[in-house]
Amino acid sequence: MSRLAATHAFRGWLVALAAAFLTACATMPPGTDYPKIRSTAIAHPEETKVGRTVDALAKAHPGLSGFRLFASGSAAFTLRVQMADRAERTLDVQYFIFKDDDTGQLLMSAMLRAASRGVRVRVLMDDSQTRGQDDRVAVLAANPNVEVRLYNPFYYRGSIALIRYAEFALTASRLDYRMHNKLFIVDNAIAVAGGRNVGDEYFDEGDAPQFGDYDVFAMGPIVRDLSKSFDAYWNSALSIPVAALLGGEATATQLATVKQQLSEHKHDMRASDEERAIRTGKPLAGLLGDDSGMVWAKAEVLADSPDKAKVENDDEPGALFRRRLLEAARDVRSELLIVSPYFVPGAKGEALLEKLRARGVRVRVLTNSLLSTDVPAVHAGYRKYRVPLLEAGVELYEVKPLPGKPHPGGGLLKSPSSGQFSLHAKAYVFDRKRIFIGSANFDRRSLHLNTEIGLMIDSAELAQQVVTRFETIANPANSFVLALQDEPGGSHRLVWKSVKDGKPIVYEREPGDDSKRELLVDLYSLLPLEDQL
Repeated sequence: MSRLAATHAFRGWLVALAAAFLTACATMPPGTDYPKIRSTAIAHPEETKVGRTVDALAKAHPGLSGFRLFASGSAAFTLRVQMADRAERTLDVQYFIFKDDDTGQLLMSAMLRAASRGVRVRVLMDDSQTRGQDDRVAVLAANPNVEVRLYNPFYYRGSIALIRYAEFALTASRLDYRMHNKLFIVDNAIAVAGGRNVGDEYFDEGDAPQFGDYDVFAMGPIVRDLSKSFDAYWNSALSIPVAALLGGEATATQLATVKQQLSEHKHDMRASDEERAIRTGKPLAGLLGDDSGMVWAKAEVLADSPDKAKVENDDEPGALFRRRLLEAARDVRSELLIVSPYFVPGAKGEALLEKLRARGVRVRVLTNSLLSTDVPAVHAGYRKYRVPLLEAGVELYEVKPLPGKPHPGGGLLKSPSSGQFSLHAKAYVFDRKRIFIGSANFDRRSLHLNTEIGLMIDSAELAQQVVTRFETIANPANSFVLALQDEPGGSHRLVWKSVKDGKPIVYEREPGDDSKRELLVDLYSLLPLEDQL
């Protein structure tokens, strides 16, 4: 064979190999043939101490479950650590993002303490945000009683962002499909669901931008339904054990090193507000001590099937959370409130809101402003809907990055030590009688691409709590109130109403002086990205 022929043959082999690799990447994630053990939540949570406590409280409220809303990030963090410290049999953790920062390490320490007591710890993380963290994940998984799985993982396991971006671009049909769920479940008896990931910005820690969010603490029968959803994802073919991806387990030396680092970090944090709060036992001790802080109500879990993409394409039967969410929205008679940091309704969502307005339903939407959003591309998708929605009578409020009015309860909307404020909560209120709190935004990505989960709760009391916080943040001191100003010829111009130094002010262009961000949004607007937002 000539050198030229050999070169052509080699190139042909490379093309064939690349084609085979891309075909594999585009269909199923790596490690799907790796042996894994199917497991489920414990069948009798009442056999645990926490389960017995919850069972006794629930008997006074037959057919109902108990709920408590948490808007405070620091309290939400403390709650999770205390729950992990109470775990006796099982701890199930499911997150889109689990960061290796201060709060992430403290929560990991609590999870490892639980494992050292003999608690079975199952950790399921989406793989889109784990680049460069494989060593940490391997060490976590190497602990006895801990198992870690990654959802729909990438083939490339290194830390070079460009290579991961290239893999995504070449196999987007698979890798565009992400698990956005957030759950924290102890002994199949108590749970936290909502919008928070694990990271400092979600828990009011440090000087990072602070995400305003909601969590729901739940106890009673509804927790078993949350566990069923976790089990479905855990046992899904898309959830891959880390040992199948990382080429072996962490060594004893690596494990000892990380444990030492976590111990030192915990010692450094011992004098922090979080550590002091954790030692007091509040808020969990109060929630389990009696039901005075709980709201008992009927509820249901709205969750996507783990293989939502196949359900979307009618390739297999399954659940889609949006069916029930949109049904509840269509049934509203007087008022619909939407809290969504990423609000891109699409043509169908816009039509739904316009139909509600045509029936006289009041529709109010709280979302991020250009200055407060952490994803400018989303703002590019959102902004074209503002004028038509306002013309239909929908009320729009855009959160400021530095809220100026205290919360009615006396606390501030953001901690003084943190950076700017950004909305991250996902909440829906239907006729002030029912709420949905979960991981789902009102955008194309949540409705059609990501998997999501949340709680639909029939409670006027909880609805009023969300409405009160909505109206506080929607206040002109904390948000820009969007309006239309009449122009000659019957046209309208978008304006932003606010207050400055206690006096009303009207901005006739997008508030803020951030030309770079405005240019970025303009560039994003030119791209066909809406289905990705």
